[in-house]
Amino acid sequence: MDKLLLVRHSETEGQHEDSPLTKLGVRQAQMISAFLEQSGYDIDRIISSPFLRAVETIKPFAQKKGIEIELDERLEERILSHTPLDDWEEVLYDTFIDPELKMAGGESSTEAKERAVSLVNELESEPGNVVLVTHGNLLALLLQKYKREFGFNEWKRLSRPDIFLVQKQGGDYTVERIWQD
Repeated sequence: MDKLLLVRHSETEGQHEDSPLTKLGVRQAQMISAFLEQSGYDIDRIISSPFLRAVETIKPFAQKKGIEIELDERLEERILSHTPLDDWEEVLYDTFIDPELKMAGGESSTEAKERAVSLVNELESEPGNVVLVTHGNLLALLLQKYKREFGFNEWKRLSRPDIFLVQKQGGDYTVERIWQD
């Protein structure tokens, strides 16, 4: 791959996989479309989490460019636990400290990261520019592939939406946040 654009979905009404975008989220999706169009990157593929909020985030751009949105379960949000957690943010912090920590019915950071990285590893040998649309926690874990120090505090600073550009320069991958709130 030449360029990889990692997109976090726009503002949503909830965390369920079928949660739609808010009115602001719909406007943000239009802003992402305009931003990507003006960026000058020729996008060859769009691969999204199958969750509605991710698909709705990239749909305006995909329709404008006539690019099919490929759905890939490896981009689904990481499941922290199948039981509600009152202290979910504290637990999430702990999973950044101990990537093997796993709650009942959930995924460890290592498991979630491996699932997402397996997709990126497949893409690295293909030419072209790819957009991946995913969720905040999984995005943070995926960014660790290129920036090991990307942790809980960096996750907290992610915006909704957000966009990062990953590209190879001089044999190494660089990561740049290109979305401006």
